[in-house]
Amino acid sequence: MDANIAYVIDTFFALFAMTLIIFMVPGFAMLEAGLVRTKNVSAVLMVNTMIYAVASLAFLLVGYSVAFGDFGSDSMSKWAAFLFQMAFVGKVINIMSGGVSERAKVLPLGLFTIVMGALIYPIIVNWSWGSDMLKNTILDLNMYDLAGSTVIHSTGGWALLAAILIIGARRGRYPKEGGVRVIPASNIPLVTLGAFLLWIGWFGFNGGSIGSIASKQSADAVALTIMNTNTAGLSGAILVGLYMYFRYHKLDITMVLNGALGGLVAITAGPNLYDIYTPILIGSIGGVLVIFGVSFFDKLKLDDPVGALSVHLLNGIWGTLAVGIFASNGDNITFLGQLKGVVVVGIFAFISSFIVLYVINKLVPLRAEKDEEMQGLDVDECGLEAYPEFKRAF
Repeated sequence: MDANIAYVIDTFFALFAMTLIIFMVPGFAMLEAGLVRTKNVSAVLMVNTMIYAVASLAFLLVGYSVAFGDFGSDSMSKWAAFLFQMAFVGKVINIMSGGVSERAKVLPLGLFTIVMGALIYPIIVNWSWGSDMLKNTILDLNMYDLAGSTVIHSTGGWALLAAILIIGARRGRYPKEGGVRVIPASNIPLVTLGAFLLWIGWFGFNGGSIGSIASKQSADAVALTIMNTNTAGLSGAILVGLYMYFRYHKLDITMVLNGALGGLVAITAGPNLYDIYTPILIGSIGGVLVIFGVSFFDKLKLDDPVGALSVHLLNGIWGTLAVGIFASNGDNITFLGQLKGVVVVGIFAFISSFIVLYVINKLVPLRAEKDEEMQGLDVDECGLEAYPEFKRAF
């Protein structure tokens, strides 16, 4: 194929994949808006909008250079290459922000977004996909992670864990007498819409990470990657649905959707490396991790309204290790190499996020005051209620 034609095709492919990934912005927004109480919906939407704007600009001005060095690409427009990478950055923070919904204030989350978008996430990208400042050192990562099971999803999960340890649980979530107080989702249709927008976005997320579609071989790789991505989501949803039905005789749509998302996270590290059957197993195990992860984190009193720790942290780890189990080739990809990547990124992401959040919390408290939390963050943070005609549930 003529080089100029291939250049144009791959540029268009990157822009199209980037557009699909941006669909994950309303995906996260709708999912989180549906899972929180009505009195906090405007605040959640504001946080998601801010993350996209602030993280993207921080990545443009600082983060991309930290991750990759100079702007440049031989196979496509350098601007398309940048935009594709920019589309990823906000997802890390979306994972974290959703898990601290209903008690975290907007401004300190914005400050953390700047640091994550400009430094923490780009440093992790540098080690794995970028210019590799750790090369030829003892920490040199030999981890295969096509689209970010660890680089994106686990990184966001570790940041969330740090935030929850600092900010604590929602008031009333874990009563003094023991147990867990159920706080139901406010809008199931929005949850469903958000989950499917994320699912669709994943096709650009993983498929676009192949990097080219301008040859028969690369086109086949893109198609296989998208098919395996979808298969893992399907199996995660089905496994959780079956478990919920046989265990409780109820079909909880929020759990089924999180099962699908867990499967999608798990397959993200290597969807291009598997046959068409392995993703069924990987996605099913991802669904299992969501089921038991939710109850496990509740036992630890780690309050996560959207289940992000189970979906993104646990399945990010599992998906990265799964590459070492099912796609090990004894040379470039090994289980120990995958495990090392998970550990190194996890330690850095958690410690750096904890330090930054701790400092921000001292300067601008992360958590809303008790009366603000009880009234709902929409009033104090946004001055605009999403559902003003509804009576707010305290």
